[in-house]
Amino acid sequence: MALRHKPLTVKLAVTALAMFGFGFALVPLYDVFCDLTGLNGKTAATAASAEAAMIDTSRQVVIEFVARPNKQMPWVFKPEVSRMTVHPGEIHIMNYLAENPTGRMIVGQAVPSVSPGQAALYFHKIECFCFTQQQLAGGKNMLMPLQFYVDPALPSQFSTITLSYTLYDVTNAWQDSSAVSTQPGE
Repeated sequence: MALRHKPLTVKLAVTALAMFGFGFALVPLYDVFCDLTGLNGKTAATAASAEAAMIDTSRQVVIEFVARPNKQMPWVFKPEVSRMTVHPGEIHIMNYLAENPTGRMIVGQAVPSVSPGQAALYFHKIECFCFTQQQLAGGKNMLMPLQFYVDPALPSQFSTITLSYTLYDVTNAWQDSSAVSTQPGE
């Protein structure tokens, strides 16, 4: 009777080993999948350098920089330069200037907008002050950096891209969230 079950036993043992092997390889396979697709926030560490290697020197794109504070934001807020001509694939760094002329600390949050809208898919911010809230003491000023590149796959119909930031005063919301997180017992 045991001989009769031998083929089934072998199939079950092979299946169990295959499942164990798949489970063991799942984490590295997932990491490779995330690196390739950019899912789960993981991107290849060399993504920016790979893009930079594909600089399209045959084309130039004008990037226009616009900045304006919201009506309730008392800061002076402007780009260091109003326009820049770039080759798609080149990585550039430029700064926005912020000055707080008041006598109190203010927290600002910049919200970007890219136009034309379809070009936004090809404008990539590597590092941006808009990723975090900015604190600035009264009477102080600061440079806020932006590192970006234009994807070489940008369709040729786009020769100018406008990056506009609106700066909002989020001090009250920032103070409210700080007070909640510092209450005793939390």
